[in-house]
Amino acid sequence: MTRFAVFAAIAALFAFPAAASSPDAWAEHDQKVTEACFAATGFKDPKAHTKLIMFDDSVGYDALVVEGIYPQAHMNGEHGMMLCLFNKADGTAVVSEMAHQ
Repeated sequence: MTRFAVFAAIAALFAFPAAASSPDAWAEHDQKVTEACFAATGFKDPKAHTKLIMFDDSVGYDALVVEGIYPQAHMNGEHGMMLCLFNKADGTAVVSEMAHQ
């Protein structure tokens, strides 16, 4: 085996574990998205309506549908649902109300 082949094999061994995320890292990401999305909705008693919808890094966002109770007094405790987009680059979340019947 040439020196180059040995070096390439060793480099490959060290590269692959770095590319994979641990279960703890995924759980931390899920928690971060959930917290950011819940806060962005402003709902009382927010709950995830779906599991986290993960997109490829080229998209840059993950999504979560959140349901909860509108906090405004004039809404009289009405339930609502919002689509949350979580920006993976800066950790921010934006929401848009979803109409459902």
